[in-house]
Amino acid sequence: MRRAIAVLSTAAMVVWAVSVMAQGKPDFTGKWAPDADKNTAAGGGGGGRGPSGFELKQDATSLTRINQGQNGPTSTTYKLDGSEQTVTMGQGSAKVTAKWDGNTIVIATTRDNNGTPTTSTAVYSMEGGDLVIATTAPPRGGGDPTTRKVYYKKGM
Repeated sequence: MRRAIAVLSTAAMVVWAVSVMAQGKPDFTGKWAPDADKNTAAGGGGGGRGPSGFELKQDATSLTRINQGQNGPTSTTYKLDGSEQTVTMGQGSAKVTAKWDGNTIVIATTRDNNGTPTTSTAVYSMEGGDLVIATTAPPRGGGDPTTRKVYYKKGM
């Protein structure tokens, strides 16, 4: 009887582990637009600088963000293995690391700010069908260092 219970317990643990692993990582692929109802000035701003929408493409090893700019689309591809890479940002470049942390993607970006390295961190996560990007950066003018923006998936 004890042996049967031990075998069943082990089988239950294996089934549970397989089901947890089968859930996998979220897929951030899609065209995303800011959700004006969920992005208020107090909660990280619905407006301001930056693109109004963007596209994400994801595969097993990378995340690519495509922004629509005045001079056409620009894209940045992040390797999700945690290795440091140099990416072009505007007229300069930055050192970036990107990796999975549970079901989120964490992108740390370090720029040279007049000889002083400045690091910001963006955490991509899913809440229901919404994409949430929480960005922590050194505050300007004593403001809150973290902004949280919510995006909905546009029709493909």
